[in-house]
Amino acid sequence: MPSKDLYETLGVPKSASEEDIKRAFRKLAHQYHPDKQGGDAEKFKEINAAYQVLSDKSKRQQYDQFGTTFDQAGAGGPGGFDFSQGFGGFGGQGGGIKFDFGDLGGAGGLGDIFGDIFGNAMGGSGGRGARRESRGRHIEMDAKLTFLESVFGAEKELSVHRHIVCPDCEGVGAEKGSKSVECVQCAGSGQVRVVQQSIFGSIQSVRSCPRCHGAGKVPEKICRRCGGDGIVKGHKDLTLKIPAGVSDGEVLRVSGEGEAAEHGGRSGDLYVTLRVASDRRFERRGFDIVSKLEVPMVLATLGGDASVETVDGRVDLKIPAGTQSGQVFRLKGRGVPQLKRSGRGDHLVEAVVLTPGKLSRGQRRALEDWDKL
Repeated sequence: MPSKDLYETLGVPKSASEEDIKRAFRKLAHQYHPDKQGGDAEKFKEINAAYQVLSDKSKRQQYDQFGTTFDQAGAGGPGGFDFSQGFGGFGGQGGGIKFDFGDLGGAGGLGDIFGDIFGNAMGGSGGRGARRESRGRHIEMDAKLTFLESVFGAEKELSVHRHIVCPDCEGVGAEKGSKSVECVQCAGSGQVRVVQQSIFGSIQSVRSCPRCHGAGKVPEKICRRCGGDGIVKGHKDLTLKIPAGVSDGEVLRVSGEGEAAEHGGRSGDLYVTLRVASDRRFERRGFDIVSKLEVPMVLATLGGDASVETVDGRVDLKIPAGTQSGQVFRLKGRGVPQLKRSGRGDHLVEAVVLTPGKLSRGQRRALEDWDKL
């Protein structure tokens, strides 16, 4: 029975580039790795076997030439790859294989891929062994605005409760005046090697030292206030400048104002979601503002001037004779300022012609006489 097409196994077309193949394998390897929840050892073996062929130019060329019966083309011989032996026969050994992914990490190949898988599974920093700077968590909060504040901008005072840099040690984690000494766990290298048993045998990876966090040194005396973490709970009052023209639901990012990071790392960011209150007088449509104007029947019939309320205050609007309900008048430049551009939208005024509900005898007689003309 012919084996499954290798391209189909990785979910890529035959025209896939080397980078496409590597990307597909990385995704599937993370998904089916047996050490992860929901993993599948057999599926993992299958996709790895496919990757071993398709990532090698000569093997891929040979596979493309002879199709799915790759082993019948002599691939199991010298220079080829024998699927029939499975992983126990990989490299001619019986399962006690020792991979040092730290050494392969710089090659951008299997060391990169499996270093990510096994490093993450063990809570480490991957197979490269490089120190990764800690990063504080991002913070999300809301800021309430009135309609006019969203139009013209405003300044809002925010009180952000979060972890802040320890004021005693300034984030270093050591008592002031304390010396730094060599980390005994990593012997000053900042890296430790970890061996884990898996379907491949013994998997060895390199990760950042958990004691010194990759620095190679630790303080002689730990800061009493933060316990060596470099952060403590606190709050900070911020003045947030809201630009003119923002809309409801828009998010502003304030760089570095999130949670402080442990051990002198980079702080997270603050994300502020703007909540704009509605206004009974105005409605926003893009950068235009829409409102309704009640026009008495006589004014609509004969024409004249009316006073219109805008975000800039009241302005005069000329009502032409014969105005009908639903007719829209445009006040140019009276709308919302356009973000990152000059100019403003317009204010659209919709006329609502009022028909009197009660008439005096004189008014009724006048209308009847007008209707007879």
